[in-house]
Amino acid sequence: MTTVRITCAEAIIRYLIAQRIEIDGQEQPLFPGVMGIFGHGNVTSLGHSLEQHRDEIPVYRGQNEQGMGLAAAAFAKATRRRQILICTSSVGPGATNMVTAAGVAMANRLPVLFISGDTFSSRLPDPVLQQVEHFGSPSTSVNDAFRPVVRYWDRITDPAQVLSSLPHLVGMMLDPAECGPAFLGLPQDVAAKAYDYPTEFFTKRVRTVPRSRADEEDLATAAHLIRSSKRPVVIAGGGVHYSLAEHVLAAVAQRHGLPVVETVAGKSSLLATHPSYSGPLGVTGAAAANAVVTQADLVIAVGTRLQDFTTGSWTLFSSDTQFVSINAARFDALKHGAVAVVGDARETLDELSTLLDDWRTTDEWAAHAAKCRTDLDEFISDRIADDGALPLSYAQVVGAVHRVAADDDYVLTAAGGLPGELNINWKSKGVATFDCEYGFSCMGYEISGAWGAAMARPQAQTFALVGDGSYLMLNSDIYASILSGHKFILVVCDNAGFAVIERLQVGQGGNSYNNMLRDSVGPGSDVRVDFRAHAAAMGAHAAEVSTLNELADALIVARTHKRTSVIVVKVRESDWTEGGAFWQVGVPEVSDLETVKAARSSMDSALLAQRRGV
Repeated sequence: MTTVRITCAEAIIRYLIAQRIEIDGQEQPLFPGVMGIFGHGNVTSLGHSLEQHRDEIPVYRGQNEQGMGLAAAAFAKATRRRQILICTSSVGPGATNMVTAAGVAMANRLPVLFISGDTFSSRLPDPVLQQVEHFGSPSTSVNDAFRPVVRYWDRITDPAQVLSSLPHLVGMMLDPAECGPAFLGLPQDVAAKAYDYPTEFFTKRVRTVPRSRADEEDLATAAHLIRSSKRPVVIAGGGVHYSLAEHVLAAVAQRHGLPVVETVAGKSSLLATHPSYSGPLGVTGAAAANAVVTQADLVIAVGTRLQDFTTGSWTLFSSDTQFVSINAARFDALKHGAVAVVGDARETLDELSTLLDDWRTTDEWAAHAAKCRTDLDEFISDRIADDGALPLSYAQVVGAVHRVAADDDYVLTAAGGLPGELNINWKSKGVATFDCEYGFSCMGYEISGAWGAAMARPQAQTFALVGDGSYLMLNSDIYASILSGHKFILVVCDNAGFAVIERLQVGQGGNSYNNMLRDSVGPGSDVRVDFRAHAAAMGAHAAEVSTLNELADALIVARTHKRTSVIVVKVRESDWTEGGAFWQVGVPEVSDLETVKAARSSMDSALLAQRRGV
């Protein structure tokens, strides 16, 4: 056995560079880049190795560690989990800044590799700069904060450990059933240590994403339930995208007359023009799509974890509705007493269709779903139409962006009021062209995520829509995108506050407080941010518009720019596209406000329809 004596940090970088993946018949790097902010703990060893391999694995300079992680999560989604970015930070605040981004990746089942510096394994220099000491647990560092928000966690305390850790880490991130973020803590002295590694450890390996096959008996049971149903509906989740199952889903739905509704993560599984498409469901979905689901006697859930916004906190379905759940992860497939069909979405749908043969749902049910779809189209047309009033509504802004977007362009948002507006009013023109981070609902994802998506999809335009609140939370990746040359178009919707949370606050009987700038404590509540000037100061092309015509013109001009463009538009404080599903929140049982008491009574009444898990 031949060996090479290199540092632990060098071994990590060489191994990651050697990992390749086949995408559309072409060999690509599994880890095509690094998001990095260097500091003590990662600059002298890991940073040195990255510089030595700069032609093989580029490092993109982040502006904020959380933003780097969010960009990496969005990149993973845009590549449909076929490529993975690495995020590296120093020990201390650099590491803890990434914990939120790890939570986003964990909730959304997205692969991101986080590598943070750590304190010295020897402990001889303790306490080092930025070290948080734990008196009764000296081996604990702030990197332990990653444990709840990653699928794989390891601290390398000996250089030989990477021979075991790295293959397990990569295998987990490529496994559809276990996929999620991974973390490596790299103590400063261990990163610098040399070790005699087997040269074969660094041999190129071309990987593919495995496709598990469902059990034959489970498939037969599912096929029997579908054949026996009168009003079946398919819920398409994010797993449809990660399995690359969109075209199979489209064919199966059309062959068997199955109406298909989409979750937020599954949106753009079908084109909006597909005859089986019935719209987005749930709290941020459309009433017309929810009407299909509430009358269904069988739900075929494909690649969804059935989050509360999808299920209306489990009030959307009748108590006797049956579930067939197709999922690569057994944990998700078993939820709510479903007939669990554990396997790859694409292969399972194809095998189910073969078992169903020439079976189709009833003409009456198909006609009902089609009528709901027509109702949805008319509803959207009304919402996005120019009513002559200013400022514009969120829905009108969405419609304007939709009109200029090409079929393969990508649209992205997160948190706040925009998820509901986009989920309902955006009619998908291309497959896998939509990203709404609503698993962790992380404000700040919009700008960083757009940077990551633009990096993943250089062949098309990325549009991101962000509220003023999220913009103020995390905006520095506007500059990161300019620095790295990954252009996107950002539309800033300014309604002077956290308006959608104020909607929830007031809607559940409370008084408006601390959400809108107008009711914030302090003498500066009348001061407004000049978002156009701020974006321009970071090097973006920037414009501010008021009318739909001005917005349309600005979007067309922004497409011609070679670097990131920001368009600012004031929007109405309270003009929301209603969904039509209940959402359970914690309304006080007792209060001095009659409005809160009424809201609690309404909540309790709605909960009578909630499924109890079986």
